[in-house]
Amino acid sequence: MIKVKLLSYTPAPVRVVACAARICTSGAGAEALNEKMTEAQAAKLARKMLACGHLSTLEHVSFTFAAEGVSRVLTHQLVRHRIASYEQQSQRYVRAGAACVVPPAIAANEKLRARYESLVQTARDFYEALTAAGIAKEDARYILPHGMETKILITMNGRSLLHFFRLRCCRRAQWEIRALAAGMLKEARRVAPVLFEKAGATCEAEGRCPEGEKTCGKMSTLRSR
Repeated sequence: MIKVKLLSYTPAPVRVVACAARICTSGAGAEALNEKMTEAQAAKLARKMLACGHLSTLEHVSFTFAAEGVSRVLTHQLVRHRIASYEQQSQRYVRAGAACVVPPAIAANEKLRARYESLVQTARDFYEALTAAGIAKEDARYILPHGMETKILITMNGRSLLHFFRLRCCRRAQWEIRALAAGMLKEARRVAPVLFEKAGATCEAEGRCPEGEKTCGKMSTLRSR
C-alpha cells in the first residue's frame, strides 16, 4: 500500500509566493514587503497569481515527499517529470525485499494472482541463489520484476507540483501513480491550502480536457454541476 508523507516544505509558502509577486512591481525589497503584508493580503495575491497564470512565483517554494510501497513501474513514470529532484532506494546496495506490488486488476482474479505471485517468488528465489553464489546485487537485480516495491524521495517546486497534479490526478493516468498524486496533493493542501485549493486534473483545475477522443467523460459531468 502506498504511503506518502510530506517531510519538509518552504516555511510560509503563501507569503513567499506573494512576495515574489509584489517584488516584480514594487520598489521595496522582499523583506520589507513581507513585513507589511497581512495574511489576508498574501492569500489574495497568491490566488491572483494562480488565476492569471503567473506561475513563476510558485517556483520559489518547494515541497519534499517520501513515498513507500511503490513499484519501479511507478518510479519510471515519475522521473519523466524532470523539474524535480529524486533519491531512490538502490538495488545495487540494498538487498531486494520480498514485497511486490500487485495491480488491482490482477489481484481481483484469484487464479491470475496466484500465478503472478508464484512467478515473482521464482524470480526472488533465483535472485537469492545468484547472490549466494557470489553474484553482486547490482547484477542479480536484473532478474527482479518491475513490480518490486521501492522507496523514493521527491522534491518539487510549487509550479512543478501543479503540473504534476494536472497530469497524474487525471483518470487517464495509471492507477498507481494516480494514487501517489492523490496522496501528495492531500499533503500539499494540508500545509498550503491557498496554493493547492484548485489543484488536480486539468478538467478540475482548468475546466478543460486535453485528452481529446480518449477523454474519460468526467468533463461533461463537471459541466452539468
